[in-house]
Amino acid sequence: MFRYIRRDIRLIKERDPAARSTFEILMTYPSLTAVRSYRVAHWFYKRKMFTVARIISQRARKKTGIEIHPGAEIGKGLFIDHGMGVVIGETAVIGDNCLLYQGVTLGGTGKDKGKRHPTLGHNVLVGAGAKVLGPFRVGNNVKIAANAVVLNEIPDNCTAVGVPARVVKRNGQKVCSDVCREIDQIHIPDPVSQELCRLNTELERLKNEVSEMKK
Repeated sequence: MFRYIRRDIRLIKERDPAARSTFEILMTYPSLTAVRSYRVAHWFYKRKMFTVARIISQRARKKTGIEIHPGAEIGKGLFIDHGMGVVIGETAVIGDNCLLYQGVTLGGTGKDKGKRHPTLGHNVLVGAGAKVLGPFRVGNNVKIAANAVVLNEIPDNCTAVGVPARVVKRNGQKVCSDVCREIDQIHIPDPVSQELCRLNTELERLKNEVSEMKK
């Protein structure tokens, strides 16, 4: 356990420029607390002491705002930046050295039984507010943009954006010019505004047709 904690502290220092000291990380970083509690809860879960495991995980949830089901399989070096609102489901699998931001959900669709949650490969980055829903695999070295909704498998070395998420880069090369060209968490098209503009254009066309008929 202490080996895991030392490694996680080192990774936090490498990834978060705001981390100033080991003491600060130990006392204030919810990711460290949540992952540490998960490791303990998972130990009980593997030994079929499910109630004890859930009590530990729910106490960590109340303390950190991060809910990790004790049945999830999590590799080395997981860092949950800020962390509030993160949910990781029972059958989720997370590879080594993954980075999740606040508001991320690794969940199910409510239709599947058995394996219900996603599998993340190694070195996966999931942006703030993104939802990965279903029992499919997200490959190694994948980047998922903020607020994306991933409903299908993503191959290795890809970048995915949008609702539903689409692959826009693979192995550093653009593969789709119609979707966001980069991971831009600010300049996102407003679908409601676009639909209102379309309806306004259609209304003007109909008005013109009625005017022509009256003539």
